[in-house]
Amino acid sequence: MKNTKVKIAGVELKNPVFTSSGTFGTSDEFADFIDINKLGGITTKGVAPVPWEGNPAPRVTEIPSGMMNCIGLENPGVDVFIRRDLPKLAKYDTVVMANVCGHSVDDYATVAERLEDIPTVKLLEINISCPNVSGGTSFGVDPKAAEEITKRVKRVASQPIIVKLSPNVTDITEIAKACESGGADGISLINSLTGMVIDVKKRKFVLSNKTGGMSGPAIRPLAVRMVYQAAHAVSIPVIGMGGIMTGEDAMQFIMAGATAVSVGMANFHDPGASVRIVKEIERFMDENGIDDINEVRGCV
Repeated sequence: MKNTKVKIAGVELKNPVFTSSGTFGTSDEFADFIDINKLGGITTKGVAPVPWEGNPAPRVTEIPSGMMNCIGLENPGVDVFIRRDLPKLAKYDTVVMANVCGHSVDDYATVAERLEDIPTVKLLEINISCPNVSGGTSFGVDPKAAEEITKRVKRVASQPIIVKLSPNVTDITEIAKACESGGADGISLINSLTGMVIDVKKRKFVLSNKTGGMSGPAIRPLAVRMVYQAAHAVSIPVIGMGGIMTGEDAMQFIMAGATAVSVGMANFHDPGASVRIVKEIERFMDENGIDDINEVRGCV
């Protein structure tokens, strides 16, 4: 029997496929479409200390080979997440990774503390692409800020922390190393790329925020390259993401060095994509004589 099990910071997954934050809801919204138990893991939508309204509409648009969004991390806040959403996820035999967001270092630490003693949450994904209120920039583009926030969250978190990296940097390895130095148990990448779309007939921006995060197949080669670079720069596990639509797409990331992968935009295109990709990985292993998924990690 083929082995698809992988470990992220000591947490075992039955297969290497997560769903990406912001593409799968905060609980079991996809249960009508797939058997959630077949997934390796679920990453929840971002959770902040208090409710966030997000940006005004329009905040999603389709682009060639992908989509763009400026949702603004709309979420109901950690208290509602604990009371309403986590009980729904607890019934599944699937690893739950809670995505943590905030406007300040204290925000991240607050959410990590609130989730500290909740057994349903096995991992925390720390989204350092959020804006820093005091400086107006992203924690994820400054190595010192990335290391600082990692250290702070690590001090209060009981679960392993996976730091989600922004691709909007000159050298992804600098940020990856800074997070590792700060005590991160793993990293995930890439988050969406900053882009812009203009409606030339209306002579105005398509998205209310002017810019938005670009995701989908168009960014996959960039994501694979950054995962390869990051995986070779650090010794902690890497979760790769960015335009994964098929099992073979996922295998690119694993062969580049990722321990696990995360399926995002594909969930909008096909609600059954995540489970289909699990099956396609298994089929790829059968067809190519791979007995253990870990055998081919970082093989290129």
